[in-house]
Amino acid sequence: MTNEMQVQITGCKLYAKLVGENNGKPTIVLDAGYGDYSKAWDSVIEDLSMLSKVLIYDRAGLGKSATSSNPRTSREMVKELKELLIEAKIKPPYILVGHSFGGVNLRMFATEYQNEVCGLVLVDSTPEDYRERFLPTMSEDFQQAYNKQFIYEGNYDEFMKSLQQLKDAKRKLNVPLMVLSAGKKAHYSKESQALWNDMQREILEISTDGELVIAENSAHYIQNDEPEVVVSAVKKLIDRV
Repeated sequence: MTNEMQVQITGCKLYAKLVGENNGKPTIVLDAGYGDYSKAWDSVIEDLSMLSKVLIYDRAGLGKSATSSNPRTSREMVKELKELLIEAKIKPPYILVGHSFGGVNLRMFATEYQNEVCGLVLVDSTPEDYRERFLPTMSEDFQQAYNKQFIYEGNYDEFMKSLQQLKDAKRKLNVPLMVLSAGKKAHYSKESQALWNDMQREILEISTDGELVIAENSAHYIQNDEPEVVVSAVKKLIDRV
């Protein structure tokens, strides 16, 4: 069963799609990376919808969603997602799955609404100290390309503000957590790859109950390179509910 909708929230309409049957299990909510929209999950949506109902959506200004005049920071995006869930009558509990910058948003969501979340899967999620600790270890070319990419939704400053919001909001979560780290990142030296995996491992500290999985054959889009790694992480959390 697939149900597409345009949901009116404060300031704009957001496109959302519900896929799968209502089997009494928590709804799986997917949030894509920076500048990406719901299509980023095409490789796993069918398998995930066998486990439970799945909600994919486009953040404001991306895909089929209208633009919003609100700042493009994590805190605002979390408010918009919360409003979308209320307006679309998608009740908690949720299992949250965030890729890259979407992981920043869903960590914030889990912090703000901890009692509505029964599992969190972070798919090669951006660590909050990325700029200070990781970026300086990369080549000048990489750093320049990284800094120039912020043209699709939030600008560079808004993205960095989002990472700061995540730092400021950080507290221990009583939510089962799966951290998936891409083990074969493009353009990463052996040292950079090792640091990346270490920083992903450190994200486990936000939860009382976390597990790291290194997707050895995946670049940044684990859901495309090894979709089964993402699906099995979600299944693991659903089975525990």
